[in-house]
Amino acid sequence: MIEKYIDAATGVKKAELVLKNGSFVNVFTGEIVKADIAVEGGKIVGFGAYEGETEIDIAGKTAVPGLIDAHVHIESSQLSPEEFAKLVVPRGTTTVIADPHEITNVCGIAGAKYIFDAAARTPLEAKVMLPSCVPATGFETSGAVLSGADTEKFIKEPFIHGLGEFMNYPGVIYKDPECMKKLEAARAAGKVIDGHAPSTSGAGLNGYVSAGIGTDHECISPEEAKEKVSKGMYVHLREGSATRNAAVNCKAVTAANLRRFMLCTDDRHAADIKAKGHLDNALRVVVRAGMDPVWAVTAATLNTAECYRLYGKGAIAPGYDADIAVFDDLKDFRCALTIKNGKKVAENGAALFAEKEKFLPDAVKNTMHVKPIGPENFRLVLKGKKANVIRILKDNVVTERTVREVESKNGDVVLEGTDLLKMAVVERHHGTGNVGLALLEGYGLKGGAIALTIAHDSHNIIVLGDNNPDMAAAVEELCKIGGGMTVVSGGIAHSLPLDIAGLMSSLPAEEYIKRSEELLKIAYGMGISRDFEAFMSLSFLALLVIPDIKLSDRGLFDVSKFAFMNIDAE
Repeated sequence: MIEKYIDAATGVKKAELVLKNGSFVNVFTGEIVKADIAVEGGKIVGFGAYEGETEIDIAGKTAVPGLIDAHVHIESSQLSPEEFAKLVVPRGTTTVIADPHEITNVCGIAGAKYIFDAAARTPLEAKVMLPSCVPATGFETSGAVLSGADTEKFIKEPFIHGLGEFMNYPGVIYKDPECMKKLEAARAAGKVIDGHAPSTSGAGLNGYVSAGIGTDHECISPEEAKEKVSKGMYVHLREGSATRNAAVNCKAVTAANLRRFMLCTDDRHAADIKAKGHLDNALRVVVRAGMDPVWAVTAATLNTAECYRLYGKGAIAPGYDADIAVFDDLKDFRCALTIKNGKKVAENGAALFAEKEKFLPDAVKNTMHVKPIGPENFRLVLKGKKANVIRILKDNVVTERTVREVESKNGDVVLEGTDLLKMAVVERHHGTGNVGLALLEGYGLKGGAIALTIAHDSHNIIVLGDNNPDMAAAVEELCKIGGGMTVVSGGIAHSLPLDIAGLMSSLPAEEYIKRSEELLKIAYGMGISRDFEAFMSLSFLALLVIPDIKLSDRGLFDVSKFAFMNIDAE
């Protein structure tokens, strides 16, 4: 095989494939070079003047290394990995660092293995991280638990590439024994450890990084990004659906620190990928924000490859994997051609691959185990007239705590005439009957309820409404359809099943997007503010590791104190 590479590289034989007459981004020198690119046996063997057995004319276009998403939850697309691949590969993405945190919280290690196995049926290469926080905290009920001992065992599995985002920042700083076991296991195995530490700085950040955690995707400002880079971390510039900070945080990038930044999507819905793109969209965003296009490409390729030890990826150079994306230009980043391992896998926005049959193992099906729920479960009794209320913020997963005067009547709060809604998290994994209750301000829903089985990170049922019967009907509907999303008004439900762990649909991407858009239209028709993505924004309100105040199936939670709080305010 080596002889074959050398012969093609030196021109002794024609290369199997040559991209002719175009230019490419040399991420090592920061230059755009006009040259042919020669490919043999799935590897790039050279650039210069070449002839090929097969030649593709890319005149006027620019090739870049195949894009690498530095941190993504495929589950957040709400598509199977196969359908996700059909959307992102035509956009130039050839590899993803996949953190199956969501499905693992529902299905355990079998969920992580499903993501790997399903993606392996496509040209999209998924480097699967072992979720580090299952559950994310000890203050919620998840479908599975991965202990320190489990981490020691599973981190050595061949399909596991590293340790996923370590969201339990307090557990690291206060040296929780289970956290220490997980971190030590990853370090002993020589695996990359991803971070998740919003607003962490100073000595606390020093301690967090000293534990061996090397990345972060939660910076809320360029200043925070600069500090984390200064301490040796890699920082993700994130452009998701609900959380978008790439345009702001790319202001932190300089010629001196460029090599410590990466692009990622984190959580991006299928409809957004279809309409706006994937990493190609992130490239557009940062370039429009003023980032040099070659720097942006480097952040989306070489930097990620080096951070995650993807040897042979991230560059167009001899000996590197022939993962290549060809764009019309480095401004609009319209992908004309995607090559994976030397094979053409997408062209002009269309995938050139398809699975022969659905892959849906029993381990990720039938995940709804809910104790019967009725309207009485949503009665909210206050001791006084003031309540701690969750206030949702536009374009953010961070919430604010506010205090509001709330009337009560007949042993329940009165919502009529207010901007308040009841919110509940209903446990769905073990039939415990747990129902956490809270009040939410600013969402805008009127005359019904909205519910879904995507509720980061334990993925219990999250339901929001202005009346108890419709909230109960929404939970009943989700149990009936095996998990998914629903909007209920007057007891009438409009739903979209998510038959893979209550998180993803096995439908074709086009059909799923069409049905989800129809459901969104119904939801917005019930008064939900256009400031929010009706379902995805709601799904983060049970995320106990993001400030300021959230809700679990066990009650209202103060993230700053990392403890439960009373809904009654003084």
